[in-house]
Amino acid sequence: MTLRLVAETAPGTHPAISLCGSPFCNLDVDSLISSAIAIAVTLAMAFAIRYRLTHGVPGKFQMVFEFILDFARRQVSETVGPTAQFVVPLAATIALYILVANWIDFLPLGVVPNLIPANSDLNQTAAMAIVVIVLVEWYAIRERGLGGYLVHYTRPMEMSPIVRALFTPLNIIEEIAKPVTLSLRLFGNIFAGVVMVYLISTLIPTFLPSAALGAAVSAVVLAAWKIFDVGFIGAIQAFIFFLLTIIYFGMAREGLDEEHHGGAAAGAH
Repeated sequence: MTLRLVAETAPGTHPAISLCGSPFCNLDVDSLISSAIAIAVTLAMAFAIRYRLTHGVPGKFQMVFEFILDFARRQVSETVGPTAQFVVPLAATIALYILVANWIDFLPLGVVPNLIPANSDLNQTAAMAIVVIVLVEWYAIRERGLGGYLVHYTRPMEMSPIVRALFTPLNIIEEIAKPVTLSLRLFGNIFAGVVMVYLISTLIPTFLPSAALGAAVSAVVLAAWKIFDVGFIGAIQAFIFFLLTIIYFGMAREGLDEEHHGGAAAGAH
């Protein structure tokens, strides 16, 4: 088994399996392998922590995980409210999965064939973003009712009907843009890191006098870059996706408490 630092092909080229002859039926082999590994590792970590809750002394990793869960609970309570505690496991699971999916890029190529950072495939980041937004819209309808949900697209409510009509298309575009920006932000950052690794490994040796020196310098630069990009940027992107998930649920009931208080005050008069 030969271990490599970078892929042999340019980033963005995925070996695919076609199920029906159409591009819409293609399965990207490396994305499926990488996401399957990330899912397996995420589940293994979660079950290991669950086991330690009832067996033995809690370890440092469990303490870190519980700290993250407490942080998620506080964020959900402050941003969304006490009626949306289901957001905590959703946001925490997504964050953990994204972190694992990003950090598998630390593994040398050759350990697992076709291994890539799972979030360097737009299909995966788009799928996660769509799941989040669908749940956000469901939550908004549950909290506001279908009528209130549709009326909310005419905000700001304090404006005249003509101004609200002008704002309605902008509000609809804003809602459509949420899954687009959520998926592209994660994909763009992770894919850019993959491109940088490929460029470092191919360009540096061309400017050095010997292949051995080029390989050595490339290895050092790649190690430094991966510590920054995979370790730091990968964690930051997981946190941003986690935080935006909570914020979007908060936006789903934005102004709802004020509307209820206003209605109660009007009824009292």
